[in-house]
Amino acid sequence: MVARASADLVMVVHFAVLVFLVVGGFLAWRWPKVLYFHLAMATWGLLIILFPLACPLTWLENELRTAAGQPQLVSGFIDTYIDGVLYPDSAARLVQVLVALVVLVSWFGYYLKRRVDQTTPTPTEACR
Repeated sequence: MVARASADLVMVVHFAVLVFLVVGGFLAWRWPKVLYFHLAMATWGLLIILFPLACPLTWLENELRTAAGQPQLVSGFIDTYIDGVLYPDSAARLVQVLVALVVLVSWFGYYLKRRVDQTTPTPTEACR
């Protein structure tokens, strides 16, 4: 029972990590320190796509599923829960490109916002 609930929790965390991958750069506009975590996440996401690396969250979920007597994820987290469910399998590459574009747009927006914030005087400076 505990192993199954833990496997489900890991699955939810995995979804949250993927959502953070998509929107984390935009969160950094408000909370700049988030950008460091987002940069690490985006780097990991790129490495997973380019190289056959095993995701530690998928490994953990599989270990917990095995302990709960459930079958392991045969083809990984994204292939099991997202590809063919949220979009057709044939669109996987397009989705990867779109996610990369969203990440790059968020970083570019972060850069522009920081630049504007540095050149715009604060209200107290403007009154001097």
